[in-house]
Amino acid sequence: MIAQELINNNLPVLNCKDTGTKALNIMESFKVSHLPVVSDDRYVGLVSDSFIYDRELEICALNEEIKAIAAPFVRNNQHLYEVMRVFNELKVTVLPVLYMDDAYCGAICIGDLTGKISGLFSVHEPGAVIVLELGRTDYSMSQIAQIVESNDAKILSLYTLSPENSMELDVTFKLNVTDVSSIIETFVRYDYTIKAVYAENSVLHDMFSERYDMFMKYINF
Repeated sequence: MIAQELINNNLPVLNCKDTGTKALNIMESFKVSHLPVVSDDRYVGLVSDSFIYDRELEICALNEEIKAIAAPFVRNNQHLYEVMRVFNELKVTVLPVLYMDDAYCGAICIGDLTGKISGLFSVHEPGAVIVLELGRTDYSMSQIAQIVESNDAKILSLYTLSPENSMELDVTFKLNVTDVSSIIETFVRYDYTIKAVYAENSVLHDMFSERYDMFMKYINF
């Protein structure tokens, strides 16, 4: 997924003659704190509500202070990951998108981006989440997938996270099933460390109750 596919076509743009009040009203309507300023299809900058208040531009045209406006952007063909990185780095609510010739293409709203990301991580799909903890050199996506699929399940989404200055790796994945007892048993058999399991309470309760019963039978044997 690239930047151009994330554009909100309903988001208005400002021109240099617009007042701060007009900008603030649009921001309030769209629940954002930034808006792009465009002149003759050319991107001028990204104005924020704090910039308007700090410069007391409520009744003034933006062109009086336009040179002081920052102008962050991404290219229309940049990947979703790069778009996410820029949003996180700049802490903006709107990110303009430009074509390769610098012509204005549109803008991405942080709320729309969040919705797209939730779709990529299958947030709305039912299923359990498992977190494995392992060494970086031990990570094998193919083996993890093989274990899951050998238990008649599928991985809907997966991501890795490594704590700073650590050789450990957390592998988090969401499955298309809620009953993960057999999957957990297989991971344990393969000597994986299960850091966390997120599933329906009833499923976890049944799984741990079964393990407790087996343990009690073992120590009473």
